[in-house]
Amino acid sequence: MYLVDSLIWVDISSDTVCRWCCVGKKNLGRAISMARGRFDFEVHWHPFFLNPTAPNEGMDKREYYRNKFRARVERIAARMHEVLFMLGLEYNMSGLTGNTMDSHRLINYAGKLGPEKQHQLVEKLFLGYFNILVTKAFLVEAADKVGIAGAAEFFDDPNNGIQEVKEDFARYSSKISGVPH
Repeated sequence: MYLVDSLIWVDISSDTVCRWCCVGKKNLGRAISMARGRFDFEVHWHPFFLNPTAPNEGMDKREYYRNKFRARVERIAARMHEVLFMLGLEYNMSGLTGNTMDSHRLINYAGKLGPEKQHQLVEKLFLGYFNILVTKAFLVEAADKVGIAGAAEFFDDPNNGIQEVKEDFARYSSKISGVPH
């Protein structure tokens, strides 16, 4: 993060399946609202992969969390539920989780249209993760809802954005071990 005149530039590494990243975005949004009028903010989102080998077709969230967190899973879930409830959100461990490369491709695409579009899209993606596996259909719908045209066409080529995501990851996220950062 750096300050130029009254502009504060914020770089954030996150993964769209990360509940703590969603919490961080909500808290950042509140901080930006409180500072509006004194500062302008430009927020840029960068990819991080909590589970880079997750299958595209998804896997059961509850089972994945049990395998990853073992005996701590219930305590972690209770804390997550409590924190999200305080933000007006519901924590749902049912459903699927999966590979997030496509969501990062779309976030990168949105960033080319401007940081505000990217920021709005990230919000939709975080909220969508609570209920469904983030499929390409969901990604296109989320893009449409925030006024990002061309997402369906963007996904027509399975290679669109992959190199950019890899470069962005190498520049901003490759040396960190957790998110949000």
